[in-house]
Amino acid sequence: MKKIILNLLIFSAVAVGYSQEIDTISDPTEAQEKLEDGFIDGKVLSSSTDITLQNVNILNLSNFKGATTDKYGRFEIKAAVNDTLYFSYLGYKSLKVRVSGDWIKYGDVKIQMTEIGIALEEVVVQEIELTGYLEIDAKRVPIYSNQRYSISGLNSGYEVGKSQPGAISRVLSSIFNPADFLYNIFSRKKGQLRKLRQMKEDDKVRNLLERKFDRETLSALLQIDRVDIDAILKNCSYSDNFIMSANDLQILDAISECYEEYRVLQRKD
Repeated sequence: MKKIILNLLIFSAVAVGYSQEIDTISDPTEAQEKLEDGFIDGKVLSSSTDITLQNVNILNLSNFKGATTDKYGRFEIKAAVNDTLYFSYLGYKSLKVRVSGDWIKYGDVKIQMTEIGIALEEVVVQEIELTGYLEIDAKRVPIYSNQRYSISGLNSGYEVGKSQPGAISRVLSSIFNPADFLYNIFSRKKGQLRKLRQMKEDDKVRNLLERKFDRETLSALLQIDRVDIDAILKNCSYSDNFIMSANDLQILDAISECYEEYRVLQRKD
């Protein structure tokens, strides 16, 4: 008799625990409250295996909020109808998903990501032989006081590549010429660039960009091509070494600094 009672108690405890786990995961009341607060839920899976993907990065390109999937592949993020969510995950093809009215109404949408193969091409390194020399009168080489910028992750200010007097100002002073590259880019993307500060205020966005070096996420966030990002930095006199080695957060800071220079000169016009 005691054995039967003990088994019943164990079964009841397991049943209660299982019920609580289900309620925690799929409580309709909690889900409705999240939707009313402007949050949507979803799950990210591999399209080939249906296995849930953990630590997938999600960015709302409309309000610049970020999220990451948990160990069950689930996520929640603040979003509204017609917002665009950007999903990125190592080894998988990044994708953009538009938030529909049904997603807002019913929630719990499954997103499938496609795995990509990365082929390493053989690189042939050829030896380059340098000959000859060039005589330079060092006393006649001008020495300039470099301009410095505060970039995230760098202990000290960053010195731009071309540091002669007025280098930044001369480049940016030409923005009022309609044919000028910076004028065209900054004018065309004014709405996105005005939100640079808002992008950097979200900790999840900052942490994501700090780990990224491929410019893919940054390009989606700014809605500017990778080629244009590099061109902006070159036109703002950042060195090739910085452009190649900086993480996406540092690049975002640099573009923000360049854009602030642009706005100052525009107000002076």
